[in-house]
Amino acid sequence: MFKPEKYNFKSFKEKVWLSSPTMHGEELKYMTEAYVSNWMSTVGANVDEVERLAAEYTGVKYAVALSSGTAALHLAVKSAGIEAYGMPALPHGALEGKYVFCSDMTFDATVNPVVYEGGIPVFIDTDYETWNMDPVSLRKAFEIYPDVKIVVMAHLYGTPGNMEEINQIIKEHHAILVEDAAESLGAVYKGRQTGTFGKYNVISFNGNKIITGSSGGCFLTNDLEAANKVRKWSTQSRENAPWYQHEELGYNYRMSNVIAGVVRGQFPYLKDHIRQKRRIYERYKEGLEGLPVSMNPIPDSCKPNYWLSCILIDEEAMCRTVYGEKEVLYRAEKGKSCPAEILEAIRSINAEGRPIWKPMHMQPIYRMHPFIIRDGNGRAGSNAYIEGNVSDIGMDIFRRGLCLPSDNKMAGDQQERIIEIIRACFE
Repeated sequence: MFKPEKYNFKSFKEKVWLSSPTMHGEELKYMTEAYVSNWMSTVGANVDEVERLAAEYTGVKYAVALSSGTAALHLAVKSAGIEAYGMPALPHGALEGKYVFCSDMTFDATVNPVVYEGGIPVFIDTDYETWNMDPVSLRKAFEIYPDVKIVVMAHLYGTPGNMEEINQIIKEHHAILVEDAAESLGAVYKGRQTGTFGKYNVISFNGNKIITGSSGGCFLTNDLEAANKVRKWSTQSRENAPWYQHEELGYNYRMSNVIAGVVRGQFPYLKDHIRQKRRIYERYKEGLEGLPVSMNPIPDSCKPNYWLSCILIDEEAMCRTVYGEKEVLYRAEKGKSCPAEILEAIRSINAEGRPIWKPMHMQPIYRMHPFIIRDGNGRAGSNAYIEGNVSDIGMDIFRRGLCLPSDNKMAGDQQERIIEIIRACFE
């Protein structure tokens, strides 16, 4: 139980962030080149180089640089819908009224593009082994909805999901995988980079990602026709004509040459950032040893990028907690703690932690959508749970888990103070 008056923890003068950009100087060089050459728009050497670097690093044939990871996901879902269900009749999408299987415990940017295209998300529960889409629940989902042809799956906090089993299930049902590797650039599953397992894949360069452009993302594929289609869609679907000719719906989704300059300057440091993030994870694991907590899991089959370090509090060490829609209440207990208390304690020394992603089936916007758990029963989502007897895994991880400060500029002594704070919460 954390009692601020009992401890003399000094606040950090500069805030320790959850995960902020780490710049190196080369970014400014490439941005300046865009400025001096006057290539400030959505074409230029930086855009071309980002596409080359992204494809080369991940191992796909084609990358299309876009304004955000969400834009890339939208066009990936659109591509999958057209392949699965045929060319849409404007202005509606190919997914109009179709069910799509989606990761449940993720940021809503994974799911929203399905709705952009008129699809209906069906949420698949999480497994404890990876904190990602549960293959058992996915197989059950196909038993309930055998006609589904698209699966949108995210890798949470930089750790790959069980791709071998998930892809086997998807292939058995002749479905298409859209892989959201926004959080996992640089992570490897059985020797293969994430962002390469789906027919259509995405990575993100948002401000808090492992490398950043302040914004931006890439669509990744081995399908040249799909890559060319995405390039066209992302530039307002302009036809090859001497005037502005448009025959289908388009979007203003291309990455600017300035943003691409930042990403280009970051790419050489990706492996360094992963090493730094791994050291942070290992320091937490060592420093929290003996507490009733466990770190976010790392299966033997993968090498994560360690984007965020997280902990899960043991059930018997949880103090009583009640979650509302926008707030949480807890009762402090000796020898126990909860995510809300730890986050308050971390915040008291000017450091940033964050709750685990609230599962999509618990979100008001998606609460009545189908949600599949391991026992195979489809049901709508709910915020209700029985303390100590949570049937869906994502809800349990959300209830007992939290993300710790994982900024790769965090000094060792700063992390040690955070570890001391966490330990004090269980006294």
